[in-house]
Amino acid sequence: MRKNMTASRTLSASLLLATATALASACSTETRAVYLGREDPVPTFTSPDAGDDAEASSSDTTTSYCPSNMCPPSHTTCPSSQFLCDVDLLTNLDNCGECGNECPDNGKFVCAEGRCLLSCNPLQELDCDGIPDNGCEASPFSNDNCGYCGNKCPADKPCIQRKLGAYGCGCNPGEILCGGSFLPCVNPSDDDGNCGACGNACPPGGDGIFEAPPNMYFGCFAGACGTLKCAGLSGNCDGNADNGCETSLLDDDNCGACGKRCEDGTTCGLKPSLAGFTPMCMCPKGSTFCGSFVTQGGSEVVQMGDCRDLSSDDRNCGGCGTVCSTSQPNSTMACVYGKCESSCRAGWGDCNGSPTDGCETNISSDPKNCGGCGIVCDGIAGQACVDGRCMVEPCDEPQDAGGPPR
Repeated sequence: MRKNMTASRTLSASLLLATATALASACSTETRAVYLGREDPVPTFTSPDAGDDAEASSSDTTTSYCPSNMCPPSHTTCPSSQFLCDVDLLTNLDNCGECGNECPDNGKFVCAEGRCLLSCNPLQELDCDGIPDNGCEASPFSNDNCGYCGNKCPADKPCIQRKLGAYGCGCNPGEILCGGSFLPCVNPSDDDGNCGACGNACPPGGDGIFEAPPNMYFGCFAGACGTLKCAGLSGNCDGNADNGCETSLLDDDNCGACGKRCEDGTTCGLKPSLAGFTPMCMCPKGSTFCGSFVTQGGSEVVQMGDCRDLSSDDRNCGGCGTVCSTSQPNSTMACVYGKCESSCRAGWGDCNGSPTDGCETNISSDPKNCGGCGIVCDGIAGQACVDGRCMVEPCDEPQDAGGPPR
């Protein structure tokens, strides 16, 4: 009898231990639920002595979001608005900083951080007085503001254009000012038209006593006339002055200089530069020469132009001189695989499928086409479309960082 009772108690204890183990295992298992596209932890059973971990676990909750007609930061609805919250006060030229604050419409103003700011072309104009009403009033080609505001040139070193788009007071060291509105500084040590001094042009035939060898003339060297120099695009590549400058520097083996060989797949041609035309190796594989051809020396054909990729060049698309352009509203034309194709500017879409009116739909603000044609926001709730996204907010915490729509 006592043996049976002991066995019974042992069995009961084993069942209790198994049950407790099962419950502990169930309570320690964490389950997760998916809400609004992400996983959120669901509160779990935790032992009383878990301390801070229990408090942190019990605070994990999910947040529900509802359609919103409130404007996000910097956006608002102005009297001129077509859609809710369609004005960004930080960048809108017609409502810069506040509704109705219109920046001057002369093509030189931008709205940046809610302020109308002048945007001058530094190569042609400057804003030196800081007064927006008179625009970009100063010239970078003046003695008072040479190249930049406040750079005043002395009387003996006037403001000049040293190179294309770069202005400075007087010439660079070693150069002299010989007049002219474009690149007036010359190096008198080797300039054939201003040898040693302005206006001292060297006679190409020299003093007439000696005749220049083929493709050579008498020019300026070390500030003095009378030195034999190669004429045009020719070079003395064999070092023999008796046969003159015998080599064309438009040859693939001597492109621009003796011994400068063009790599395989390229040819020597003339590319426009500040100095006129510069010989260089052009047109590697995948590009095509676009330009014109002229003759030199009576019979030699010379290339003048540049290499273009006809598969992506908007001005030479599929062929030299084929320009991709469009007059359709809010659309651009680009060269894609050798064909001109139209596309919509950022924030616009062609939702009616008609090529005659271009990209007519504002997919950045239109709640019926929000971020793309046919993407509809909740019209019953008055949901706003901002930057191509339907606005939402926590259902129990309505907020409007940009102010109520007007």
